[in-house]
Amino acid sequence: MSYQLSAIVADAELLREETRELDHAVLGELRQDFALLPVTPQLVQELTGTAPDYATDEPGPEQPFTLTLSPALSEALTRWSRRGPVAYVEAEFAGGAGRQAAAVWLDGALAWGPRFDSAFDGPRPQWPINAALIELGAEPGNWIDPFAELGLHVERSTEGWLAHGRRGLSADYWDELAEEWEARQ
Repeated sequence: MSYQLSAIVADAELLREETRELDHAVLGELRQDFALLPVTPQLVQELTGTAPDYATDEPGPEQPFTLTLSPALSEALTRWSRRGPVAYVEAEFAGGAGRQAAAVWLDGALAWGPRFDSAFDGPRPQWPINAALIELGAEPGNWIDPFAELGLHVERSTEGWLAHGRRGLSADYWDELAEEWEARQ
């Protein structure tokens, strides 16, 4: 099974306020009052006025993201972070191998990261997306890590999150369906 994600994660109200006038912003509801904004070429174009640029080489510690965070895109994240922490996250997995990277902006500046990992040999809380979610204020819960606790596992791709957001689903959607099914049995 594969997984691919390019998204901005922050407090749901912050993202609603910052994106309310954007035509290409679709928010996916996460747990703990967070939301996920899938980052698509159309969204980048709308935010920056230019087409997105993508790395030609494989991401790594020196260049952690596939999407090049242009000065205009970084400025948008910097501006939004004046209202609360904002993370940009990327992940790509296939057949058990993959990578993830994350960065966090706070108080109008890049405050954490970017961090990259493809080995995943350290503790789960130190993996880039988990660590970024902790920086955002994600609280521990019943799930294995902050990634699952907030519900980022619910969809397997940026496109899946777009559909999820357009349908107005919560991060608990699949759990609610399972409970409904069990109740009918």
